[in-house]
Amino acid sequence: MNVDLEDFQSNRRQTSSSGNRPDAFGPRLHQLRKARNWTLQDASKASGISASAFSKIERSELSPTISTIQRIARGFDMDVISLLADPDEQPSLLGRRSVTRANEGKPHLSGSCDNKLLCSDLKNKRMTPIKTRVVARDVEEYDVWPKTDAEIFMTVLSGTVIVHSKIYEPLELHEGDSMYYDASAEHVWTRSGPEEAVVLWVLTS
Repeated sequence: MNVDLEDFQSNRRQTSSSGNRPDAFGPRLHQLRKARNWTLQDASKASGISASAFSKIERSELSPTISTIQRIARGFDMDVISLLADPDEQPSLLGRRSVTRANEGKPHLSGSCDNKLLCSDLKNKRMTPIKTRVVARDVEEYDVWPKTDAEIFMTVLSGTVIVHSKIYEPLELHEGDSMYYDASAEHVWTRSGPEEAVVLWVLTS
C-alpha cells in the first residue's frame, strides 16, 4: 500500500556547518530514478511511497523521515547511506573503518527530529547508526506514525524520551536506558522534561 503525503514531515530548511544541504536529497533521488528509466509510478511501486509524494521529495518540497528514506532505499535495492551519498564520492575499500568526530555527521532534518548519520562515508553497511536530537514534544506533531521493516536498537544519550507504540503503552526512557524493537508496528517518539533529548539509533539494513 502506498504512503500518502502525510508520511512526511515538513523540512525546516537549514544549512549545516559541514556543507551538506538538507535539500540535496531530492535531486539525488531524481537522478537515481532516471538512471533506472523508472517513471514516478515505477518508483512508487518499488518503494511503497505515493507517486505524488515521490515527486515532491524530488523537487525538495518535502523531506522524508529516516524510516521513509529506508523504505525508499529498499525499493532501490540500496542501503540508506548509499542513497544519501554524493555520487562523486570514492567507494570504500576492504578492511574499512570510519570515524565520526563529536558534533559531526551527515545531517538530515525532519519536523520531529534533527538527525546526523554517523560514519556516512562507508557504503553498503549492514547497519545504519544515527544520532538524533528529538524535537517533538507531543504525538500530535506527527501526521502519521511511521513504520519500517527494520529492527532498531536505541540508547538515550541525554534527556528523557517517550516511545509511543500502537502495541504497547508509552515507555519512558532516561539517560543510559536502551531498547531493541521491531519497527514494523507504527511508533513515534517525543522528548520530555526541560533537558535536550539525544538518542543513538542503530537500524538494520
